[in-house]
Amino acid sequence: MSAESFTPVVLMWHMHQPHYRPLNASAFRQPWSYLHAIKDYVDMAAILEQTPGARSVVNFAPVLLEQIDAYGEQIESFLAGNGEIADPLLAALASEQLPSDGESRLLLTSQSLRANEQRLIQRFAPFGQLAALARHLLAHPGQVGYLHDQFLWDLLVWYHLAWLGETVRRGDSRITALMEQGNHYSLAQRRLLLSIIGELVQSVIPRYRALAEGGQIELAMSPYGHPILPLLLDIDSAREAMPTATLPTADHYPGGAERARWHLRHGIETFSRYFGMIPIGCWPSEGAVSDATLQLLAAAGFRWAATGESVLRHSLTAAGRMGDACIHHPYRVDGIDIACFFRDDQLSDAIGFKYANWHGDDAAADLVQHLENIAAACGNDPSRVISIILDGENAWEYYPNNGYYFLTALYQKLAQHPTLRLTTFGNLVKNRPKRPPPDRSLQLPSLVAGSWVYGTFSTWIGSPDKNRGWELLIEAKQQFDRVIAAGTLSAEQQQAAEQQLALCEGSDWFWWFGDYNSAESVSDFERLFREHLVSLYQTLMIEPPQSLTQVISKGGGAPEQGGTMRRGSET
Repeated sequence: MSAESFTPVVLMWHMHQPHYRPLNASAFRQPWSYLHAIKDYVDMAAILEQTPGARSVVNFAPVLLEQIDAYGEQIESFLAGNGEIADPLLAALASEQLPSDGESRLLLTSQSLRANEQRLIQRFAPFGQLAALARHLLAHPGQVGYLHDQFLWDLLVWYHLAWLGETVRRGDSRITALMEQGNHYSLAQRRLLLSIIGELVQSVIPRYRALAEGGQIELAMSPYGHPILPLLLDIDSAREAMPTATLPTADHYPGGAERARWHLRHGIETFSRYFGMIPIGCWPSEGAVSDATLQLLAAAGFRWAATGESVLRHSLTAAGRMGDACIHHPYRVDGIDIACFFRDDQLSDAIGFKYANWHGDDAAADLVQHLENIAAACGNDPSRVISIILDGENAWEYYPNNGYYFLTALYQKLAQHPTLRLTTFGNLVKNRPKRPPPDRSLQLPSLVAGSWVYGTFSTWIGSPDKNRGWELLIEAKQQFDRVIAAGTLSAEQQQAAEQQLALCEGSDWFWWFGDYNSAESVSDFERLFREHLVSLYQTLMIEPPQSLTQVISKGGGAPEQGGTMRRGSET
C-alpha cells in the first residue's frame, strides 16, 4: 500500500505547568510539576517505548523543563548530603523530624489528600484508611496534638506511592515491596522512595530526547513562560471573536511585541539546552493564535503551529466560507509561511472527558472507529490529516490505572492499522514543499484571533477578575520599563527581572480566575500570581503596591474534571 493510501493521524500531547517558585522564594509553592513527572510524564514515555510502531508529538513548556531539572538536581544533592529540598512535601517525606506545631501538621495532612478519590486514594486500601483518619483529624483540628509522626510519614509515603506511574508500579520491585508492607515506613524506606522519585524525575528529559532522536516522537515547544501571545501583541485582538467583550482599562500591553519575541527566543534556547535540537513546531500557549502571532512564529523559524478547530470555523465564517468547514487539513494564512493544524475537538475531548469510565479496549476501539469514519469521508485527499491534541498529564488521573490500558490499546491498534498511520506534524511539513503551490481551498485571508477553548480568549480575559489580573500585570510591566530605562540595575539584576516578568506573564493565573472554578484552586493560583508580582517588584528594587495584598478572585464553583481541563467547544 502506498503512503498516499494511509490517512495520517497525529496525537499531540501537551506537557505544561506554570512556575511554582518565584525567583526570590525559598520553596516551590505547589508540587504538581514533580508529581506529574513521576506519574504522567514517565508513563507516557514508557508506553511509547513499549510500542515501537507508535508515533506522537510531545510539546513541552520550557518553564516545566526547568522545574523538572531543578527537582532532579535538588533530590540528588539532598541524598548526597549536600543540600535541601525546596518542596515541603518531599522535604517532609525524607525528614528525620516533622514540624511540631499543629498548623504545619494539619497543612501536611491536607496536602497529602490532594488526589483523585476513586483512582488514587481508594484504589489502595492502606491509603484509603489513612485518608479516612486524616479527614477526621481535619474535621476536628483540636485533636492534632495526638497525631503521631508515624501516621504523617505513612500518609506521605502512600501519597507518593499513589502518584507513581502505572508502569513504575508494574516494573519496579522496590515499589512493590513498599506497597506490600503497607505501613510503618522507616526513614531508610522513605529515603529509598525519595531516591526512586529522583530517578524518575531525572529520567524524564533523557527519555523524551531518546524517543525523539529515535524518530518515534517529534518534540515541540510553547513560548517560554506560557503567555497568551496574541494578547501580549494586541489586547484588543480578544474582540475579534468576542466583539462585545469588556477588556482591561489599559488599551495595550506595553512592549508586548518585544516580550513575545523574548518568550520565543528564550524558549528555544531553553528547549535546545535540554533536548539538543531546535524545534520546528510550536503549540502556542493554549493554542492562542492571531495573524501577528503566526508571523512571529514563522520569523522565529517554526514551520508549523496548531490551535483549536473553533479558530478555523470562525476564520472560515469571517472569510464568507461558512460551508467550507473541514478541519482535517493544514491551512496557511496568506503571506505567512507556516502550516497551521487544527484540533479535532470531538475526538480530543472524548479522551479528556468521555473515555475515563470505559474499558480501555472499548474506548480505544471507539476512537479508532471515529478515525476510520473521518478517513472514509476524506477519501484520498492528499492534504488530509486528523489531529488529536490535548493535555498530556491531567486526564489520566481520572482513568483506571492512569490510562495505561487505554493508551496501550490505542497505540497498538493504530500502529497496526491497515489504513490509518500515526505520524507527526513535522513529518507532514517536511514531506511537503516549504512553499507549496497555492491551493486556495487551504488558504485563509486571515485568522480570527482565538484559542483552542471555544475559539476565543474568554478563559483568560474579559471578566472582572481576569481583567483585574491583567491590570495588575500591566502596572508591573510599566514599572519594569521605567526601571530598565533608568539603567539602575546591573546586568544580572536585569536578567533576573526579565525572567521574573516572564513567570508573571504566564497564562495559568488568568485560567483560574473566575467564580466557576473551585475556591481551593483559585486561592492557590491567585495567591501565587500575586507573589510572583511581588517578587518582580522586589527584583526591580521597588516597594510592591498595596494592591497586591488584596485577593483578586475567590472561586466557588465545581468545574468538570476539577477545572484542570476544558472542552474545546461550548456545545
